[in-house]
Amino acid sequence: MDTLRTTYQAVLEKVMEQRDAGTGVWTGALSSSALGTALAMTALEAGDEADRALAEAGANWLCLHVNEDGGWGDTPESISNLSTTLIAQAALRQMTLSGRASGGRERNAVIRRGEAWILTRAASMQPEALTRSVQEIYGVDRTFAVPILAYLAMCGGDVSAWRSVPPLPFLLALLPQKVYRVLRLQVVSYALPALIAVGMCRHICTAKARGGFAWGRVFAGPLLRRLSALQPEHGGFLDAIPLTAFVTLALRHAGYGDHPVAVKGLSFLRGAARRDGSWAIDSNLRTWVTSLAARASANELGVRREALGIGDGERERVADWLMRTQVRVRQPYTGAKPGGWAWTDQPGGVPDADDTSGALIALRRLKEAGCGRDMSEAVRTGVNWLLALQNADGGMPTFCRGWGRLPFDRSCPDISAHALSALTVWPEENGSDSSRAVRSASIVRLIRYLERAQEPDGSWMPLWIGHQDRADGKNPVIGTARVVDALRVVQTTPTGAVGGGLIQVQAMLARGEAWLLAQQRQDGGWSAGERPTAEETALAVIALTGGHGACEEALRRGCGWLVNNWESGLSRPSPVGLYFSLLWYHERLYPLIWTLEALGKNRNAFALEAGDSMRYCNGVS
Repeated sequence: MDTLRTTYQAVLEKVMEQRDAGTGVWTGALSSSALGTALAMTALEAGDEADRALAEAGANWLCLHVNEDGGWGDTPESISNLSTTLIAQAALRQMTLSGRASGGRERNAVIRRGEAWILTRAASMQPEALTRSVQEIYGVDRTFAVPILAYLAMCGGDVSAWRSVPPLPFLLALLPQKVYRVLRLQVVSYALPALIAVGMCRHICTAKARGGFAWGRVFAGPLLRRLSALQPEHGGFLDAIPLTAFVTLALRHAGYGDHPVAVKGLSFLRGAARRDGSWAIDSNLRTWVTSLAARASANELGVRREALGIGDGERERVADWLMRTQVRVRQPYTGAKPGGWAWTDQPGGVPDADDTSGALIALRRLKEAGCGRDMSEAVRTGVNWLLALQNADGGMPTFCRGWGRLPFDRSCPDISAHALSALTVWPEENGSDSSRAVRSASIVRLIRYLERAQEPDGSWMPLWIGHQDRADGKNPVIGTARVVDALRVVQTTPTGAVGGGLIQVQAMLARGEAWLLAQQRQDGGWSAGERPTAEETALAVIALTGGHGACEEALRRGCGWLVNNWESGLSRPSPVGLYFSLLWYHERLYPLIWTLEALGKNRNAFALEAGDSMRYCNGVS
């Protein structure tokens, strides 16, 4: 009995079951968010009866998902943190004080427990003490810190609390976008709606608390027009529930609750409510998970398998959808030119380097598997979009080239590695000599950036992925796996495509492989925290596939762990994802898709006989 192949087929079937019937692509499901739920319910609780019912359902969900210690984490599986607990506790208290809530003594007990937890992290519940504690988390970055503190002031009922909320330079939103690159803004590019709405709200409410004149109201007209221009048609800024809720709440407290931006924002929040009363942090990651799934299953999509519902033309169907979701207009947030991909096909998505790289790699895998579509135009513009984004240090940022030093606008190893793979797998695009020279030079610069970014122990630290068991929240297992996987792609490419960077690739790859091998647990899995996870183990297996020597035994043990644990990994996805402003999330499809790719890469390398998976999971070779 070939256990590995049997498991691979079972995982493949599960992946295919997750496709959307109408489009044939994958939507997945983000974890419910205590923070998103608290903010959305607060935004809606002052509305009509239907809105109040949604808010009440959110309050019930929060009470059901409070941690044993009295705090809340970003997901139901997350440890308590100060930001989320502050917002959830304030939301419940606000509903109780408004007299529009039910729950009685049980809900009051939850509120008191939340306050007790907060006092383990802050000197007191006074605004000044909470401001100091929140600023210790985010440092100079005010992107999330100021909206949190503004929200607490909104819920507190004491206008003097606004004096403890730091200002935001909201008038800068009226300047031409190119000026942002010169200024050292303390808010990152994607947060312009919060910069405008929360900054203006804080200014107006602080003036009221001091009995002075809010001179910023003079600019309200152009600021609201700027905000309207940033808002997508369905009302959700970045398709993000927290950001949209912050904006609608800030407009209400600034006296603009009836403005069309606030009205559309509330409509988006209503539509984003889940049946269980919760909200996620974003609508979905449909483009991202479709790219991952297409990469993992491209060869299977072209084979008619009645049991899996896969027929002829499925590769073309997925490729067509990916090419349709390519952003074809200039992005109002970042000023990005057409050609990139966002994480979702919803109107609020913003093109970024990670999702653009993912889509380009998925299209390549589909083409190699036999997809007959002409992808040349989509690939050419996507490659050029990536090339134009590259930073002066050779690395890739997430959204914008040259936008200062705040997290998502500076170069990082995981995004750079993904871009390196995407540029490497399309050597025939941009076919002129000059275009090939530009692409090759970009690849070499990426390699040199990754060489500088490699830690002394051989690992790499990612930006968009973490591990909550670690004090620093980092996840070098996934960061290193992503870079090693990219370097292996480069290693298998003709030398001419990477110029003089191949020697660096081989040296970095050897050190990265050695680090990953040293991190494998006795049971065969990988984790940057206490217990191995399907996400980390699958990505480590993907990265080590193709390695020699010790990699072969590590792969056998890693595949054994995945075979033995894939079902539990599917039912309990791990919150390894880091969203905007360091919010944790898990995605239901991550462990499933990555396990499919890991087993698919190795299903012909060796067979695990019946029982072998358990022996390897126990560390027996």
